Amino acid sequence: MRASERAYAALLHEIQAGTLAAGTVLGEVEQAARLGVSRTPLREALNRLIADGLVVQQSPRVTAVSRIDGDEIRRLFEARRALETAAARLAAERGDGVGFRALAEEFTRAGASLADPPGRDAYYALIARFDEAVDRAVDNDYLASALRTVRTHLVRARRLASEHPARLAASVAEHRLIASAIGAGDGDLAAHATHVHLHEALVHILDHLPEARR
Repeated sequence: MRASERAYAALLHEIQAGTLAAGTVLGEVEQAARLGVSRTPLREALNRLIADGLVVQQSPRVTAVSRIDGDEIRRLFEARRALETAAARLAAERGDGVGFRALAEEFTRAGASLADPPGRDAYYALIARFDEAVDRAVDNDYLASALRTVRTHLVRARRLASEHPARLAASVAEHRLIASAIGAGDGDLAAHATHVHLHEALVHILDHLPEARR
């Protein structure tokens, strides 16, 4: 892996996980030394993050992690709702029913292991695999690319706001229903269940993420 890609992956993970909080200044000298790369690949990584919208150039010499506010979260969910409901419907029409029914069973089992951090990490990994399965089923590079952009931004908010046990349990049930509907080839139910899940997720994020409160 190239140094710039390694630096990008490390910074992306830290931003999404909240280790690098919104507003954190990313000094080139400090970050290059911390990540063990020279300043040129670090600049390339920062430019990619700026293009992603996760980092902003506040001045010629100051680069910082972008902030989250309520309006930004709402705009992201508007895009997410349009994209993911369409993707769920298409996945139900085109996807491997057996594979999605198996994912639904995994969501059922995931509900019993959310009390500890490893269980939550496994659940987030399961969501990522579910998203990948939907993208493969849809088989539309334009839609998949747009979804990846939206998901990149939303990981930060989901990680910070979804640690509440009741919401996690509800999210498991919502994902299980979506996967089951896709597995059954029911596009209407898959799209509706996705719409409900995204509504509940947005309400929860705005209620529990301080940066998103108006």
